[in-house]
Amino acid sequence: MNADRLPPVAPEVTATLVENLSPRLRKRLDAAVTKLGARTTRRDGDTVTIEVDDETELRLHAPGGVVATTDAITCGCLLAPACVHRAAAACAAPAADLAPELVDRPTAEVPDPASVTDLAAASATAPASETDPASVTDRTSETDPASATDRTPATDRTPVTDRAPTPALDSASSPEVASPDQRAAADALWSAGAAVLEAGVDGAGAVTQSALLRAAHTARLRQLPRASGAALSVVTLLRAARAGDPSYRTADLVTALAELLGTAHRVGTSSGAELAAVRGRARRPYSPDGSLRLYGLFTEPVVTDSGHGGVRTWVAGSDGRLFTVGDVAPGGVGRALGVADRAVRLGDSALTHRELGRAGLAVAGATVSPDGRLGAGKGVKAVTARGAAWTEPPLAALWETPPSEQAARALRSTSRYADPDGGGSDLLFLDVELLGAVRESGGSCLLARCAGGVPVRLTVADDDPALAHRDNVTLLAAAPGTRLRIIGRLVPAPHPRLTLLACSHPSGEGTVDLGFDRLRRADLPDPTAPVHPAPPRPGGSGAHSPLYLLERRVEQTVPAGRAALGMLGDVTAETRRIRRAGLPTAAGLLTALCASAARRDRDFFGRLLPADTDGFATYWLAAARYTAAVAESLCSAAWEPTQEGAR
Repeated sequence: MNADRLPPVAPEVTATLVENLSPRLRKRLDAAVTKLGARTTRRDGDTVTIEVDDETELRLHAPGGVVATTDAITCGCLLAPACVHRAAAACAAPAADLAPELVDRPTAEVPDPASVTDLAAASATAPASETDPASVTDRTSETDPASATDRTPATDRTPVTDRAPTPALDSASSPEVASPDQRAAADALWSAGAAVLEAGVDGAGAVTQSALLRAAHTARLRQLPRASGAALSVVTLLRAARAGDPSYRTADLVTALAELLGTAHRVGTSSGAELAAVRGRARRPYSPDGSLRLYGLFTEPVVTDSGHGGVRTWVAGSDGRLFTVGDVAPGGVGRALGVADRAVRLGDSALTHRELGRAGLAVAGATVSPDGRLGAGKGVKAVTARGAAWTEPPLAALWETPPSEQAARALRSTSRYADPDGGGSDLLFLDVELLGAVRESGGSCLLARCAGGVPVRLTVADDDPALAHRDNVTLLAAAPGTRLRIIGRLVPAPHPRLTLLACSHPSGEGTVDLGFDRLRRADLPDPTAPVHPAPPRPGGSGAHSPLYLLERRVEQTVPAGRAALGMLGDVTAETRRIRRAGLPTAAGLLTALCASAARRDRDFFGRLLPADTDGFATYWLAAARYTAAVAESLCSAAWEPTQEGAR
């Protein structure tokens, strides 16, 4: 049985069903989930039926598409409703992300002792002094308030296990702080996330997941949608990992867990605007933006691992702001190819998405979301207007910003822990000279040189053979020396790297949407030119950084749990190598993380005491946030002009 065949179940329903099980049945829950997954299902309207055995059926009733109450899951076995089948079905189904019930906004109260160390907060920013002072750019955020809150410079000290209390704030004279209910909800999220780190993926079964779901539901009711969403993401990824989903990546679960723990601990220490960013929004609002004159840039196909497909068309305003018009729904790559030639859902415009990518729009009564999506409400009026070439104003200005500044801006958008409402774009607009194909460990890519002499690797945005990305990049790699104006999406890496989305036509006339338009050999200036056999040596301070020694320990914790990391033994050689590279804080974090994982104290009689899960989670969070911040600084530094290009 595929979990996608089951209707989503509200988090509180799953948590309640698991909590109501007896201890004996909880031990059998994971096996019951696996067994239920092998049974056949059938759908009849809003009801999905699972055949538990030849004589027993389990029904999930989902009016509106979501199982919202415990009574909506019924079982025909003799032990019902106290049977394990109902809880197993809820655990096997996707978790629904419901809007919170309307409750009174909590009032500001004096916070109680915080549950976070100073280093955990400090590690959220990249310490420039530990990379290359000459090449790391200033990364002060202008549009990302949430990611800027933890930007106290990291120090070269070993973090302490005990959580230091925070001085009480006077709510009458200080900015708004979290209410006691919000802090309690955040503490529950922290404990649930720490339990996942303790157990690892293999040990984080249905009972551990139900604790996360209960904490997520409570956080949503306490007006903490950002932390609640992070908890649901952790549950979804845990289930994917345990089910062997090929789309699962350990790095994704590391990011989700660090987002959950980091957001939870910041609830108790934030105030004012920072607290608003930590709380997040239940829904991203569309705000009025008056009249807009828009110019099409390009259209890209959108195909997701969940089976959705569609397109996203990028347009720019006369002031240089970027906006998108999208159409994504279940359907995969086939739908993406078909939707590209359908009319845009915006006002009275008859333009298709691909036509809009080269034309223009005049919009009245526009509404825009924080991430730049244009609303299509009844009050929005739009008519077709003249577009602009990439070499004409206002679009030409997008290519005039230096690549290093564009990369720094895009990094604020692509940061693993960026504010969801921070806005910004991850696109870069570059003038490049193609150098040819280069081989990498994962295959090959197209090498180019942009302003400042910076070598940039251009990769395929989507490998699906139905799309034109792969064929187009292969053809462009056969024409070194060609100069193009390109649009790409930043890929955070220790070297400059983009996924190639659109480019000017090699003939100099028009543009190419590389996901849809197919180039021909006749379009290339010299299809017989030789190909570069190897890339130039990458420069920058992060080219050979040993930061991965800490990153891999952070990742190893997630699948195996704390105990497995504690059995690694002496890491002196690794820390010595990290210190020699000028990363003393990373060395201290690695030592502290492994020591905390191995530490088990004993009582007066020599019996082992419970592990300090909170202390270990604090070390792990500090290491995860630190490695992400340093990696982003190394990426930003790699885009700085080379000495040859500066001359």
